[in-house]
Amino acid sequence: MAGTFEGKTAVVTGASRGIGLAVAQRLIEGGARVVITARTQQTLDEAVGTLGGPAHAVGLAGSADDPGHQATVVDCAIDAFGSLDLLVNNTGGNYCHGPLVDTDPADARKTVDVNCIAALSWVQHAHRAWMGEHGGAVVNVSSVAGIRPAPDMGFYGATKVMLTYLTQQLAAELGPAVRVNAVAPATVKTRFAASLYEGREGEVAATYPLKRLGVPDDIGAAVAFLLSDDASWITGQLLVVDGGITLLGADWPA
Repeated sequence: MAGTFEGKTAVVTGASRGIGLAVAQRLIEGGARVVITARTQQTLDEAVGTLGGPAHAVGLAGSADDPGHQATVVDCAIDAFGSLDLLVNNTGGNYCHGPLVDTDPADARKTVDVNCIAALSWVQHAHRAWMGEHGGAVVNVSSVAGIRPAPDMGFYGATKVMLTYLTQQLAAELGPAVRVNAVAPATVKTRFAASLYEGREGEVAATYPLKRLGVPDDIGAAVAFLLSDDASWITGQLLVVDGGITLLGADWPA
């Protein structure tokens, strides 16, 4: 995708490792400059080094659901690189494990804040600061847990359903200047998803039609496509990137 994003600036949340870092790498390979966020500055500094240094990337630590942090990151992108054309809401969390009837309301509220309200707030900041006048593209990272019930991940899945709806509503409201899409990964080999496959990767992978688990670059490639001009007539869509697992009607995660 060399040159695809030349002259464009992106903000990618949750990008010190895993899917977010893979997305940032893809965008930089396409010519973009990127501001990445995560909670820890040290891991962000290491990620910036991986991405080619401060000429290509800046890392700012903070909580993704903190409006002050969001505003600082958006301002930094525009001040450092001159625009904010692309936004990837990759940060997510699952603070609720187990059956819905046992879900702690405080944990549920935190999950909504991080997975849904924060994503909306990032879009609001980006739209007010740049995209409303200049246009842009947004991708939200959802999950196949929001497509069908997932054992012990019910409330997390519910927030991903909400994120998909927000994606569709924002696409309807912000077009034609801003496109908004989402991706829904199945199990990707990241620290966040490690409990779903560690110690039994071969067994889990065997349940997938493509006989392997995802890797971060699988999602990075899909996100980069949706942000690119090759997807210029695509908005409000959920792209499932799952190795075929949802075709089988089996419970996910395996």
